[in-house]
Amino acid sequence: MQIQIQEAVNQIMSAVASNQVNVPLLQPILDLVAQIPMAGFLVSFVLWKPFFAALICPGLSTLGILLLVFPWVERKLCGRIQWRVGPHEIVWWLGGLPQIMADSVKFLFQEVIVHKDADRPYYLQFPFLSFIAALLPLLFISAGNIIAIETPYAIQLMLALICLFPLFILGLGWASNNRFSFIGTVREAFMSFAYEIPFIIAVLAMIVLYGTSNPLQMSSTGGLLAWGLFRNPVAAFTFFVAAAMATSRLPFEIAEAEQELAAGPHVEYSGISFGLIYVMCYEKAYILSGLMTILFLGGGSGPAISGLGDLSGAVWFLAKTVVVMTTLFALRTIYPRYRLDQGLKIGWGAMISLSLVALALSVVIVLVQGGIGGVGGVV
Repeated sequence: MQIQIQEAVNQIMSAVASNQVNVPLLQPILDLVAQIPMAGFLVSFVLWKPFFAALICPGLSTLGILLLVFPWVERKLCGRIQWRVGPHEIVWWLGGLPQIMADSVKFLFQEVIVHKDADRPYYLQFPFLSFIAALLPLLFISAGNIIAIETPYAIQLMLALICLFPLFILGLGWASNNRFSFIGTVREAFMSFAYEIPFIIAVLAMIVLYGTSNPLQMSSTGGLLAWGLFRNPVAAFTFFVAAAMATSRLPFEIAEAEQELAAGPHVEYSGISFGLIYVMCYEKAYILSGLMTILFLGGGSGPAISGLGDLSGAVWFLAKTVVVMTTLFALRTIYPRYRLDQGLKIGWGAMISLSLVALALSVVIVLVQGGIGGVGGVV
């Protein structure tokens, strides 16, 4: 029995050692740490690509940093575009940067109030369930050649998980048992149907064009002109608008509608529950921006950065993803909020038409260039 356990441990250690994140710049330090028995094993486990992808990049740690910083970036950016100052009062000489820490402390220590008409168990559970569910697509996102779960069906699995997001918003509003929450919940249901169909068709168009749904293969199809943005710009535009609708940010902040519904499905929440709901739109924006980077911006492809090794692709992936996120959030400074009927008209009208055009364009390109898998040499 002891021999079998030892063999199993050796097999695990061998598998971990054979799939490490290679960082030449840190290799001398890693060699020194490896001489310490337990520390060497822990470092090897952290640098194991699936664990590194899930925990560090593009996973939980990277998401946590973006959730902490991006609310301030959004406020400051929107303020500058609209000729305002943005966050300023808290430590003005740092540009109001500590404002994000003040907000975090407020959410953590504020009382979570459950009003008497709420369905208490679901009211308390849905904010945490929605936050956790939004993390699952990160397992299938590739940052360069770093990915937690590599599968030929990664894009389809991501789509399935992304399409679950609205269900948790519906649960939040239903558990609140409030008329404003109910109206916001109904709006969310209407909008989810309006954007999800063109969103799925746009992604399907890119799967047809690439001839694969493996993110690693999509990201290694060639140079700048091989990016999906240039191959099928119609699909890229459709995906971007659908992503803006999915994040429920202006001009598609229809379900929350502060002027009409106070906060829509979230109106009754406070404290850490509201904090988790508040950052969920940033989670969705990060995941959708990462997916757009893979499909349309070459993923982690880019000039190799000396000394970073496998992290070079991760740096390029994060840079492109942050650009897409920033563009998504800049929309709120330019466009006013649409009414529900206008949002539905965009989703069921122009978006459906554009997504079908994008799919047809992908099919034509594939047929012209010799069948699925003939584009860019991807099989």
